Amino acid sequence: MFKKILIANRGEIACRVIKTARKMGIKTVAVYSEADRDALHVAMADEAVLIGPPPTAQSYLVMERILQACKDTGAEAVHPGYGFLSERSAFCEALEQEGIAFIGPKVRAIEAMGDKITSKILAKEAGVNTVPGYTDIIQNADHALQIARDIGYPVMLKASAGGGGKGMRVAWNDAECVDGFERATNEARSSFGDDRVFVEKYIEEPRHIEIQILGDSFGNIIYLGERECSLQRRHQKVIEEAPSPFLDEKTRRAMGEQAVALARAVDYQSAGTVEFIVDAKRNFYFLEMNTRLQVEHPVTEYITGLDLVEQMIRIAAGERLNLTQENVRLKGWAIEARVYAEDPFRNFLPSIGRLVKYLPPKESEVVRVDTGIYEGSEVSMYYDPMIAKLITYGSTRDRAIAHMRDALNEFFIRGVQHNISFLAALMVHTRFMTGRISTNMIAEEYPNGFHATDVPHDDPALLISVAAFLHRRYLDRAAKIDGQLPGHERVVNNDWVVFMGDEQHPVHIEPAEGGYDVVYMEENYQVRSNWQFGYPLFKGTLNGTEICIQVERRDMVYRLFHWGSQADVMVLSPRMAELQALMPIKAPPDLSRFLLSPMPGLLTKLNVTVGQEVKAGEDLAVIEAMKMENVLRADHDSKVAKVLAAPGDSLAVDQPIIEFE
Repeated sequence: MFKKILIANRGEIACRVIKTARKMGIKTVAVYSEADRDALHVAMADEAVLIGPPPTAQSYLVMERILQACKDTGAEAVHPGYGFLSERSAFCEALEQEGIAFIGPKVRAIEAMGDKITSKILAKEAGVNTVPGYTDIIQNADHALQIARDIGYPVMLKASAGGGGKGMRVAWNDAECVDGFERATNEARSSFGDDRVFVEKYIEEPRHIEIQILGDSFGNIIYLGERECSLQRRHQKVIEEAPSPFLDEKTRRAMGEQAVALARAVDYQSAGTVEFIVDAKRNFYFLEMNTRLQVEHPVTEYITGLDLVEQMIRIAAGERLNLTQENVRLKGWAIEARVYAEDPFRNFLPSIGRLVKYLPPKESEVVRVDTGIYEGSEVSMYYDPMIAKLITYGSTRDRAIAHMRDALNEFFIRGVQHNISFLAALMVHTRFMTGRISTNMIAEEYPNGFHATDVPHDDPALLISVAAFLHRRYLDRAAKIDGQLPGHERVVNNDWVVFMGDEQHPVHIEPAEGGYDVVYMEENYQVRSNWQFGYPLFKGTLNGTEICIQVERRDMVYRLFHWGSQADVMVLSPRMAELQALMPIKAPPDLSRFLLSPMPGLLTKLNVTVGQEVKAGEDLAVIEAMKMENVLRADHDSKVAKVLAAPGDSLAVDQPIIEFE
């Protein structure tokens, strides 16, 4: 077994690998860029090596610096994590030449499966079902148009070296095909340094289901069940689960056997994932093989009881798999939610900045948090905006969902925007709860984006009762102030009005042992808690049922967050409530004359000049953020009065780009 390994990655996956290595008694070496000097993975590792400036092209993607770090520290093996160099065959080859083990598959498998075109040809030869399409390289937009017409719309344009939704576009007609080819090519060149694009038939009502495989150097290859990864937004996975609520045992076995056949065709050694697209009739087609650990591997670990990182390390050290296909047993259900620094109420724009508050849910047998950050960490513009992966487990799917809902309630993050509201809304969505999901579900259910009204609270009485508790607790403390005149002590009234939105809710509050009794709509709500002033999580019971609500006090307003729903609440005396109802509402400023940058990013293209007439739907500018191109279009006919930014400018959120007349 190795004595020391280097992790050629950062963030949560680097921390994840370090945990397993530590459990196995293996020392670890972290590498880091200047932006990650204070990162969690650097603190956790036994040693750490600086490898360059923040941009990945100057640090985490520079093979020579990783190799030098191995030599300087005496690391015998390298775990690449996912992303960065994890599927770069040249990196694997360079390590082999230096006598350093690569904790992953061999060069041949990486090369064969890393190219989507080559992998589809090999899959066909191995007897794996494949999607109809054109597997040769497309020369130009006209060529793409011709192929798309031959296959028949809709079609998917995909970067050959792609991944993570980059370099991928769906086209439903000729115009979208030409535009999609240009966008996919540009994104592929920017993200992967390889602008090759191919076309395949787009499967409608598709599910994304993948098979986890393990192979050793003795020719033993097994599959560990499937993961359902259909809940995606813009081809990026949001929620994953294992097993799939859609597959039957027959389909699971057929997909698993085909995945093993493909892995055997390239002599696969390590953990790997074969991704399939599955239609409504359970017909399945090969998409691609990821020759690395997947982001969503924890759900498989929960239901199999295996540590996949440990398996990868043991295989790379030359050990034989210690289980056969007959030994694989799937038990229970696991769900993973990806917590990102992004604003779901602003079309999921990336949010960068410092985490001024970070309180993850407490880990247990049914709750796991994989993260690479801590309170005070910075979410950088240079890297993926993932904050953490939240994984929950249950004996049934319903139990796993219930644990996820509770855990999301406890996940407190401030300093950057985050998508917890969106994740919570998905957990209670009828289509998700009944398992009727597809890769199109989010686009279909939220066609106009995600809004606060999409997460109405299904028990307003809970929020009203807790708000009443909080206010009364503050008042009771204030009533104990020293120096009051005897016989004139402050007396706290029991009748109040909870102001939530435009609605008034009269309540009666009586002190009780361990809390308060709140009478609302002639119902008695017994709220009990040892909540401390200023603590952001209100934990206690409501009529004997455990609750956890996020709490912030902002002057007279209590901001409550529960089950993804956020409410700004005031608790006022009856007379103050009457006056509050008369207060005018300040209208927001009219910014319709401006094109504002919806995200921090680089302005790469500006298509208009001063005095130019523009039509609704016309492309105005292109902003690159997180290596994705975002086209800004006119939402109405207008004329350009001023141009306030130039290509090459780094833009902040809401920075004006164009002013219209």
